[in-house]
Amino acid sequence: MVDNQYTKDLLDSIVEGLSDVKGEEITILDLREIENAFCQYFVVCTGNSNTQVRALSDSVERVVKTEMHERPFHVEGKENNHWILMDYTNIIVHIFQKEHREYYDIESLWGDAVVTRIEMQ
Repeated sequence: MVDNQYTKDLLDSIVEGLSDVKGEEITILDLREIENAFCQYFVVCTGNSNTQVRALSDSVERVVKTEMHERPFHVEGKENNHWILMDYTNIIVHIFQKEHREYYDIESLWGDAVVTRIEMQ
């Protein structure tokens, strides 16, 4: 699924950060085979409140900084915490509250992507 070790490690760190704060419906969209895709992967996750969405974002930043020594290139949405977008250049993380995830339905917009759902333990 992942073409190089750095990207695999970054993807694992992002999923770990989301799992640590009990993110729901964690989904990886592999965009590598889609023409004109602007990154390699989307990671999509649901949080149940403004507080959890913010905590999920903070957790991803903390884990990725600790394990990969990286910070996101850009972050949007922390002012309202309904949908936070974190841009790690080749991986973009979308953390939604449930109703916003359903409304924007990113998974169907990228219907040609290979989808991996992360099962929580």
